Amino acid sequence: MRDYELLFIIDSSLEEEEIKNEVERFKTLIEDGGGEVTEINEWGTRRLAYTIKDKNEGYYVLMHVNAEPAVVQDLERVFKITDEVIRYLITKL
Repeated sequence: MRDYELLFIIDSSLEEEEIKNEVERFKTLIEDGGGEVTEINEWGTRRLAYTIKDKNEGYYVLMHVNAEPAVVQDLERVFKITDEVIRYLITKL
């Protein structure tokens, strides 16, 4: 298993409960694949450096994950098809 850092931005126009559900959904996806979420830092709503998908603000979440590459590839696929995710970055540590 490898260590990864995931930073993703969720649409801040969602309700607080919907944002929490999205974060929990991604955490569950990692754990169901045999990975482990070692840390979650929710940075909250911040202004974007530039407009992305007609949005000026986003809800930032930073996760540290220990998982197999296949789990991270599956998570990346989910990030791509989830409309609520404005932008994401996955870094291998």
